[in-house]
Parts: sequence; C-alpha cells; structure tokens
Amino acid sequence: MATPARRSWDAVLRLLERDERVFAVLLAVVMVGGLATIGLAPAQPALDVYALVMWFAAYKLGIFGLVTVNPRATRMIFSAALCIDLLLLFALLYLTGGVNSLFYLLFFPLVAVNAYYFGPWMGLLVAIVAGLLYAAASALVPPWAGWKAVSMVMLLVGLPAYALGHVADRERRARDEVERLNDQLTGTLTRLQAAQDKLVEAERMATVGRLSLKVAHEVRNPIAAIELNAELLGDIIHERPELEKGEAASLVGAIRDQVAALDALTEEYLAWARFPKPQFEEDSINDMVGAVADFMRPLATRQGITLAVQTDPSVPPVEIDRSLLRQAVLNLIKNGIEALYQGGTLTITTRRLDRIVEIEVRDTGPGIPPEVGRRLFEQFFTTKPQGTGLGLSITRQIVEEHGGKIRWTSTPGAGATFTVALPLERAGDA
Repeated sequence: MATPARRSWDAVLRLLERDERVFAVLLAVVMVGGLATIGLAPAQPALDVYALVMWFAAYKLGIFGLVTVNPRATRMIFSAALCIDLLLLFALLYLTGGVNSLFYLLFFPLVAVNAYYFGPWMGLLVAIVAGLLYAAASALVPPWAGWKAVSMVMLLVGLPAYALGHVADRERRARDEVERLNDQLTGTLTRLQAAQDKLVEAERMATVGRLSLKVAHEVRNPIAAIELNAELLGDIIHERPELEKGEAASLVGAIRDQVAALDALTEEYLAWARFPKPQFEEDSINDMVGAVADFMRPLATRQGITLAVQTDPSVPPVEIDRSLLRQAVLNLIKNGIEALYQGGTLTITTRRLDRIVEIEVRDTGPGIPPEVGRRLFEQFFTTKPQGTGLGLSITRQIVEEHGGKIRWTSTPGAGATFTVALPLERAGDA
C-alpha cells in the first residue's frame, strides 16, 4: 500500500508535465556539461572551473526544485532561468576575454534547448539576444569582433534552434492529437462498457424469465405424480385391507422419488441463479476427484458401469474452490453415467501438462451427435426428459471462474470425452 508521502510525491509528478521534466533535465545536462567541457581549455584570466561547474550544477538543481515545488509556475521559472543563463554567459565572456573567450559556444546548447521548450520563434529571439550580448562583451573587452561575426553567431545559433523548435512543436501537436483521440476512445469504451452492462443485465432478466417458465413446466409433472400417488395411498389407508401395505410402501417410495426429483431440480436452478463467489484455498485436485468418484461408484455399479480413476501423482496442490469444482466434476460424471445406460466404462483421469492441470472424464457410450454438440453448453438445452439443461452451463461457469477452459471431443459410437484444463497459478496470483 502506498504511504501518504508517496501519494503526495505522485501527485506532484502528475502536476509536473512530461515536457517540463525533460526540459529541466536536458537544460541542466547541456549547460553543466558544456561548461565543464569548455573548462578543459585554459581561460584568460584563469578561473576555478571546478568550483564554477559545481555552483552551476547547484543552480540548475535549484531550478528543478522550484519547478517541482511549484509546477504551475513552470513557464515563468524557466523564463527567469533563461534570462539568468544569458546574463551569466555574458559575465563569463566579459571576464575571460570577450571575443577571444570560448564561453560563447554555450549560447548554442542554451538557445537550442530553450527553442525546444518555448518554440521556434522564441528560439530566434533568444539567438538575437545572444548575438547582442556577444557583441556587447566584445565591445567592452577589445578587440571588437565586428558585426559580421556577430551576425554569424546569431545565424549559427538561431537556425538550428528554429528547426529544433519547429520539430518540437510538431511533436507536441501530434501528441496532443493522440491524447485527444485517446480521450475520445476512452469515452467511447466507457459508454460501450455501460451499454454492455445494460445488455448483460437485460439478457440475465430475460434468462430469469425463461428460467421461471422452465421451473413452472418442470415442477408441474412431479407435483401431479405426487398428488396422484398421495390420493392412491389415502385410498389404501382408509378403504383397503391390511394385506395391501406393500402397495402402500411402493406408493410412498414413488412419492419420495418425485420429491427427490423436485429437490434436485430446484437445487440445479438455484445453483445457476445464485452462483456463489468462489472461495479459493489450496487443495488437492487428485483427492477431490477420488472423493467424487467414490461417491458415484455405488450408482455406477448398480447400472453395470465400471468407474475407473487414474490420477497423476505429479499434480501439486492448487488454489481451488473445492465445493464448486466438485460440482463441476460431479456434473460431468453424472452425464457420463447417463450416457452409459447400456453399461460400459467411465474413466476419470488427472494429469499435469507444464503449467496446466487437466481433469478428463471419458465414457464409452454412443457419443454426441454433431447437432447436439453445437448446443452443448447452451442454457436450458437438454436431450433428457427430466433434464434442466443447466448442468454443463454451470460446469463451464465454474471452470471459467477458476481461470480454466473446458473442451470436449466425441466419436459416434465410441463415446465422448470432456476435459477441464485449469492453470496451476490463477491470473490474480501471478
């Protein structure tokens, strides 16, 4: 978490525009570096160049500090610094021989970098001022350089500065245009996101409406069966002899079966309508798969189905929501058992592939027809008389909540295979 001091510093940097930071650094580098370079040649009279460079560096650091503390006054600060730089160069020229001094070379980087910030016309104006200061120093410390030499200094300083300022202006305008287009794109994306959210909400409301109709349709048949069996049971209790208790027990069993069907039906609808937020904890996928297989093995055995489990011992513990992922695997196993209505083998396999863990559920049933496969994960689509059409939809949602993917393959007459691929590390933890 960022500290208050860090947040304050970030706020200052946001106020300080990119051009200002670049300009302050460039100006300090070229002026301090240029002064140190010219100091390699002996000046007349002799100067303590080391001390001069240190003082100049401290002065530039002070300018950067002023801009950082008061970024809104940046342009005024840089304008004042430009005037000070020109006067300092004039003083150096005056103290080191006028026209014979090499310090006039510092006019070149000074004018060029300021043209980058202030623009081409300001660069030309500063070049003229620099030429006049060169002329004044030459006049005060003979010999006089002459106007031809002064004009050459103005042109040689001003023309590159004008070109650099022109390029900087074009770059600045291009960046402003990009930022404007980016703002427009951001606004468009925001509106698109809002429209998408509304569309998702509308689609969900429409789905809830279809869900309500589906629930009403699916619940009607079990209720009718319960009502009929209850009436028959009442007749047996009140009118028939004691010897028919076996028939009564059979009717009670039928009622219990219908109630269980209703319970499973409502559970699946509620699981879809109130899909919980996953609670991830490190757990063993192999243990979870083994537990689900053990839970379903008695049912598979009663239907003459061989349930085989093959787990890869190299699969490490993974952050999963055990209850949700168990539901997803359970749905795939139930589908496989229902596909093996004539018996067969259902194989559950886990394996590790690089940074992926796969859970595979393979059956030896009749396979999935292409026309069914196209709608396999569609909500409310089912080929089962008592199905809700939500099992695979819920399974895919659970897998995607874990950052994974589900795929399937099928060969007509040779069974179907569903494969859940889960990352060893969730995206939020990477």
